Amino acid sequence: MSSSTNPTVRDVTDRIRERSQRLRGAYLTRLAEIRARDRGSDRMGCANVAHAVAGIPANDKFRVVTERAPNIGIVTAYNDMLSAHAPYQGYPDIIKKEARGLGATAQVAGGVPAMCDGVTQGTPGMELSLFSRDLIAMSTAVALTHDMFDAALMLGVCDKIVPGLLIGALHFGHLPTVFVPAGPMPSGLSNGAKSKVREQAAQGLVGRQGLLDAEMAAYHTLGTCTFYGTANSNQMLLEAMGLHVPGTAFIQPGDAMRETLTREAVRTVLGKAGETTFGCPPIGVMVDERCIVNAMVALLATGGSTNHLIHWVAVARAAGIVIDWDDFSKLSDVVPLLSRVYPNGSADVNEFQASGGPGFVIGELVEAGLMHADVLTVRSGGIREFANIPSLASGPDEKRLQWTPAAPLKNEAVTRTVDSPFSATGGLKLLSGNLGRSVIKVSSVPDDRHVIEAPARVFDSQAALQKAFTAGELERDVVCVVRWQGPQANGMPELHKLTPPLSVLQGKGFRVALVTDGRMSGASGKIPAAIHVSPEAAAGGPLAKVRDGDLIRLDAVAGTLAVLLPDDEWAAREVATMSEAQRIADGHGLGRELFAGMRRNALTAEEGACSWL
Repeated sequence: MSSSTNPTVRDVTDRIRERSQRLRGAYLTRLAEIRARDRGSDRMGCANVAHAVAGIPANDKFRVVTERAPNIGIVTAYNDMLSAHAPYQGYPDIIKKEARGLGATAQVAGGVPAMCDGVTQGTPGMELSLFSRDLIAMSTAVALTHDMFDAALMLGVCDKIVPGLLIGALHFGHLPTVFVPAGPMPSGLSNGAKSKVREQAAQGLVGRQGLLDAEMAAYHTLGTCTFYGTANSNQMLLEAMGLHVPGTAFIQPGDAMRETLTREAVRTVLGKAGETTFGCPPIGVMVDERCIVNAMVALLATGGSTNHLIHWVAVARAAGIVIDWDDFSKLSDVVPLLSRVYPNGSADVNEFQASGGPGFVIGELVEAGLMHADVLTVRSGGIREFANIPSLASGPDEKRLQWTPAAPLKNEAVTRTVDSPFSATGGLKLLSGNLGRSVIKVSSVPDDRHVIEAPARVFDSQAALQKAFTAGELERDVVCVVRWQGPQANGMPELHKLTPPLSVLQGKGFRVALVTDGRMSGASGKIPAAIHVSPEAAAGGPLAKVRDGDLIRLDAVAGTLAVLLPDDEWAAREVATMSEAQRIADGHGLGRELFAGMRRNALTAEEGACSWL
């Protein structure tokens, strides 16, 4: 570990390493045993090998079996339902052609499901979203368990897809693995303008056609959404972990460089990147405590999605590493906020990329000692290579990639240096008190809203809150408590539909806040929202004790969340239970029955909401 590393970053990493020693040691021992085996086509029975290569061209069969050439397994989230994953349709052919040119082969090992929270938001399908992460991890395992691969490429972008692919890949940690993104869509209607129309629609000032026109102008073509939610935070974290070709995250699908970067991913996973030949490290060795901390720091420095306080706990555990929300909180105290991208600002990810993007942020953090510089990455130059941005060479060799240091600041409203940050801390705050533990994203909340004290109004669903808003029942200072939204209750859906009505109330001058055991990603915007409350109400957590009229204080300055009642009265308060009717309603329809076991076995949000441990 570098002696120049920030003391808090170093201390958090040391604590994680100490706490993870047993699990991490056992994990690495298993990897070493697997890596010591003969390669697949030599180790497996003749019938097994014949089945594995029956569907590929004869020349590729010869390479795999006789020449013992490297064989790359492709795991893809392609579907043409979703704009973010539709660009992947032609990637396997590009990868296979490049692999052949390098004396290797590639096979599509399997596909993983990819659902869109934007499509399912506010519908019963959203209750499958969080657990789709674990399903994707299992699907990745099914693909790779054919065990004929010497390396892997992961094709996926969005919310649960990248964490699921990463968890699955870490269970095959003996393989060198590179993630291959597809990029964001070009900017359409601005996020700010879209949000304004949503608020107007919540007040009945804009009809369905006007709202539909705005939404379709915002989400209009191939690529990820352009706000800095979970999907784009995923890409930032993968860059900070050194799992991409450097600078790949936010190159748009239609950019001429996109195909060249995909071909470079093949060269990288084979250890032939650029002009060098090196051994691309196995992903399970590369993703160690320092690598996980680098991802956490990058999340905090960019005001990324709060979903990663769940997902990266699960990712770390897949590598035998144990992290918790205290680690995020301690890092947040020393990591400055270096970017403002919607919902933390007005810019979108395309403007973020134009203002230096991940390369600029990583360069600043490494130089300041806030990221570990001595980590392994998929490139021989280590994490410092990820402070560069790619471009295509001009002239006769116009398809050749070149990298230059991330451009100096172009827009201080979007990115800033460590010496002149938007704020001195990372914008995430851990809250604790008699309502349990939760997190709040304060980077987008106005300073005068960091402390809210108001009577509670308790709801059993987001639909009930919306109904009360429409009826004019919330025109006052209020803390809206939405319970039965945790992993065990209904799969912990995101509650984005609550942002417009709460924003309207705050815009009228009322002091409002949301407290829930559900998720909000970064979509709470300027509304104070204590989310992921743990333990959840369905597990007997304290939200099940709250009653209408209870005075609640949310204090993001002191880091507390509490009902203001005498301790003895609160302790004696009866714990409400989820009604049988609601359990039945939340557990049936649109495939929710198939996820009953996941809900039943889910750990707490702070433990990653894992269903596989």
